[in-house]
Amino acid sequence: MSAADYLGNPLAPTSVTALAAIDDFIDGFLAYETRAANVIAAAEAHPGNVLLNAYAATLWLLLEAPEAAERAAPYLARARVAATSAHPREQAFVEFVTAWSIDDIPAALAIADTILAAWPRDLLVLKLAHYHDFNRGDFPAMLRTASAVLPYTEDVAYLHGMIAFAYEQCHLLAEAEAAARQALALKRKEPWAQHALAHVMLTQGRIAEGVAFLEGVRDTWTGLNSFMDTHLWWHLALFYLSQGRFEAALDAYDDHCWAQEKGYSQDQVGAVSLLVRLELAGIAVGDRWSELAEYLAVRADDVVQPFLTLQYLYGLARARRPEADRLLAAVRRAAVEAPEHVRRTWAEVALPAAEGLVAHTRGDFEAALRGLRAALPRLAEIGGSHAQRDLFEQLILDALIRAGRLSEAQQALELRRGFDPDGVPLNRALADVYDRLDLPNEASKARARLA
Repeated sequence: MSAADYLGNPLAPTSVTALAAIDDFIDGFLAYETRAANVIAAAEAHPGNVLLNAYAATLWLLLEAPEAAERAAPYLARARVAATSAHPREQAFVEFVTAWSIDDIPAALAIADTILAAWPRDLLVLKLAHYHDFNRGDFPAMLRTASAVLPYTEDVAYLHGMIAFAYEQCHLLAEAEAAARQALALKRKEPWAQHALAHVMLTQGRIAEGVAFLEGVRDTWTGLNSFMDTHLWWHLALFYLSQGRFEAALDAYDDHCWAQEKGYSQDQVGAVSLLVRLELAGIAVGDRWSELAEYLAVRADDVVQPFLTLQYLYGLARARRPEADRLLAAVRRAAVEAPEHVRRTWAEVALPAAEGLVAHTRGDFEAALRGLRAALPRLAEIGGSHAQRDLFEQLILDALIRAGRLSEAQQALELRRGFDPDGVPLNRALADVYDRLDLPNEASKARARLA
């Protein structure tokens, strides 16, 4: 008789301890908790267990580094041997991880669809499918897969958190908020739902409400992995920036966003992204770029994901590190040599964006505008959320102002004011631009909004 994980998904008979480790990984992974990493030791303790070894390989692939597939390989090899006598769902999952390990993401996603059609409560597979669709900017696919399994998983908070984020990335904000609140009603400590609701509030300019919400659930941020903890703080810091609470935003960077796993990709890009925003708000950041770049230097050849690479590149270039030129050269190679399913994204989106980012750090704002504006219409293809990709739009706006293209800057600033009406950095910039455009009444109105 077959066994089942705690969500009810079938698996081959296994020991009580192995089953407990499987459940611990699934729940820990969906909850963004550090205990998910226990699967590495569990796989070593159960070398013949197909899922524990496939899950361990999964965890290594999520390292998001050039060596990830190599680190995953021993576990994946053991999983493939064990799969010969495994349940069909387990066998399919091994094939999913195998395709991922060779960067055949379209094949991996097709396998994920097959798994979810047969076993719609396999929320680990759904989460991993969302990871890959998110990284290529296919947000409707995230909504489609989550919606398909919703009738079978309405009792699970994690599913509502996933569908909330998918709704938000599809600009369906009312639906996103309803789903997030449903998740939180089922489980107050559901960080992905908290995160999705923070996105909604930021997009709608509900800044004070966003601060109150995140500060109100901050007591639940326990046991989280570094990405989830630092990313929730990153969102809180964005709200602080809008409010003009610059010291609080800087403290969030120092004490939380850049205080954990400094070698991890997501912690690094979160730090780059927040540090740029701090500077664009006029905050002196001291030697923080130099300190951050010490950890980014190992990324000089890292073109695993364009969204990550572009932020490594900006951090290195901003710190005046020679590795920036090396990474830019790696982007140019990726534009020619990347796997077919992402080659055009590297060539037509990531490469002009990369050149624009480097130009911005070197004070060539016209070149920055050429590169970043060329990439902007298709920027979703590189991955990242709306809030994360807004960094590139902020750099375009900064380049417009610093290049003296004030009428264009005024247009962009007023459009932004639609979703950040009282934002302190925004209204400061507007006041300055209106002064320089000889529009004193409009400058005065912008300054009044700072009161």
